[in-house]
Amino acid sequence: MPEKSKLKQGNATASSFDLIKEELASVEQSLSGQVRQFDPGVEPYVSYICDTAGKRIRPALSILVGGATGKVSDDHLKLGTILELIHMATLVHDDIIDGANTRRKVPTANCKWGDGMAVLLGDALFSHALMLSTEFDDLVLSRSIASASREVCQGEILQTQRRFDLTLTKKDYFNIIGMKTGALFAAATELSAYISGVSPEIRAAMKDFGMKLGTAYQIYDDCLDLVGTEEQFGKTLRTDLEKGKLTLPMLYLLEEAGDTQREILQKRIIQQEELDLTVLAGIAEYQGAIGRSLQYATDLLQEARESLSLVNVSAYRDALAEMLDFLLKLLGSLQKA
Repeated sequence: MPEKSKLKQGNATASSFDLIKEELASVEQSLSGQVRQFDPGVEPYVSYICDTAGKRIRPALSILVGGATGKVSDDHLKLGTILELIHMATLVHDDIIDGANTRRKVPTANCKWGDGMAVLLGDALFSHALMLSTEFDDLVLSRSIASASREVCQGEILQTQRRFDLTLTKKDYFNIIGMKTGALFAAATELSAYISGVSPEIRAAMKDFGMKLGTAYQIYDDCLDLVGTEEQFGKTLRTDLEKGKLTLPMLYLLEEAGDTQREILQKRIIQQEELDLTVLAGIAEYQGAIGRSLQYATDLLQEARESLSLVNVSAYRDALAEMLDFLLKLLGSLQKA
């Protein structure tokens, strides 16, 4: 039986990724190889996106859960590669929708080549990832990956559809971010466990871990958009405000603000006016709304930690716990901002 000792909650370190640096290097080589599968005229565009797209969190989750539930295999690495390609596609499309000009301190695809080219590049990455998923012998994997991709797209559609929508509830919000962010995190953890051949109970626990980690990460990102600085984080911020996205801190603020302030906010939203940060900062309940959102994310991470208790103690399980610690540290930094 798995040991159910309390997982450590020390300071977050880079050891989560250090433990699997060789496997992540293999994923990087795989991604480079996939880039070369594109037409030579397209390859430089895809290469640019691949080089600037992200931290490789989803591949890391695929590998770490693989190690925590058995032995890391080539299929775990392939899963990580596929999910990272899908993630890159979503980032390209997100930047178009948000009108973002920078990501990781470099110009976005839409900024460099225009929205039309960026849309096509995102589509190319999506389709290539789904094609790659058909190489699995087990159709459950390719179907599940396709399903997660659909969830991401549906989440983005619903979020765009519900901009400036005062009828949006917190339940609606969590449904949307569960699709647009949680789905790929959950796919990485659940499908990795599936590849390892574990029991349905552990597979469900790993799915729960991924979904809660992804949801907490999205709440962090939503709060970052309000209190972070572009100089510090290297990407375009305040896009949620400009696009009328009612994220969790905004929903809490509408819930808690005094009648006069709420009326001002609602009028701006109904008239689809920009929700200026200086206006929000002047509302007494604003900091409280940020704090409640960060606390909600913190609680999710503590629940995710409990899901890990079903997995045998190992360096891989500790590394997954350290990922929670790292996000907790990020949440704490916003609380002090």
